[in-house]
Amino acid sequence: MRKSLSLLAVIASLVSLTACSSATSQSQALAGPGECADTSAGTASKAISVSGDFGRIPEVTFAKGTLSAETTERTIVAKGDGERVDPGDTTFVEMSIYNAVTGSIVAQTAYGASPATAIVVNDQKYLKGLVRAVECTTVGTRVAAFVTAGDGFGSAGSSDGTVQADQPLVVVADVLSTVHSDAKADGVPQEPVAGMPAVELDSAGRPTVTIPEAAAPAELQVAVLKQGDGAVVQPDAEVIINYQGVNWRTGEVFDESWGNGPTNFQLSAVVQGFSSAIAGQHIGSQIVAVIPPDLGYGPAGGNSQAGIEADDTIVFVIDILDASSTTAPAAG
Repeated sequence: MRKSLSLLAVIASLVSLTACSSATSQSQALAGPGECADTSAGTASKAISVSGDFGRIPEVTFAKGTLSAETTERTIVAKGDGERVDPGDTTFVEMSIYNAVTGSIVAQTAYGASPATAIVVNDQKYLKGLVRAVECTTVGTRVAAFVTAGDGFGSAGSSDGTVQADQPLVVVADVLSTVHSDAKADGVPQEPVAGMPAVELDSAGRPTVTIPEAAAPAELQVAVLKQGDGAVVQPDAEVIINYQGVNWRTGEVFDESWGNGPTNFQLSAVVQGFSSAIAGQHIGSQIVAVIPPDLGYGPAGGNSQAGIEADDTIVFVIDILDASSTTAPAAG
């Protein structure tokens, strides 16, 4: 049975563990800030056979226990003609990860049975080998990578035991889309809506929100600030966004992604008002949403860490940069 690649969250959590292991990184060239490490093909990566349609579960064969290389290697199985994947991007991928010694699947994304997985192209957040597999490729590309133990789970191995100490990995990845770290909503500006918070943007796109001198509305209110022309975001989507949250009562920012790069999550994992505001919008749009307590943090009794009380209305400005939803037919 396929293992879900919310697995990437698991793998990300192990980066600090592997960084402290005795195995050292064996990447061909570790990228500095803003630099792209364009991993080359080699004998090991060329020995990985991959077939099947892009974006669907691949047929992968290799001689288990025989692949070896001093550095991580990557072969382009099929080259896409989309945008380049740069360091710091948030990138939608479908990915299969194998133990190169045993041949067993370590983890695999859903390949359309649920939204695609988004990873940040940053080897401080994800295993170096996963980052090297997709970094500097282009959207639409399928790659096969041989990942050394030093760029994988190192001398610690994986916590679930599927990868033992010093065992390398085989990674096959499809690059579906990418969002650059400086991305902004690129939709057409719309006229302000009376009664909604005023939003001004600086040159980097970061908003400043002014709360009206009025009582907060009792129901969810959403206004489109920029109208995008991308696909409609589905209710089950994984989204890549920039956002800023402001407390209507205080006018203070309690959370934001601007300044740190876009963030990603599934709409099912956030408060109802936030999810409802985004679902049905077009990719490329910027919206402002006023969320009443019952659709925000009210049911949880507020959020003391963010300074939000149970009866507080919250306001979000959101750039909708990309989204992925279920594409495979439901199992019947």
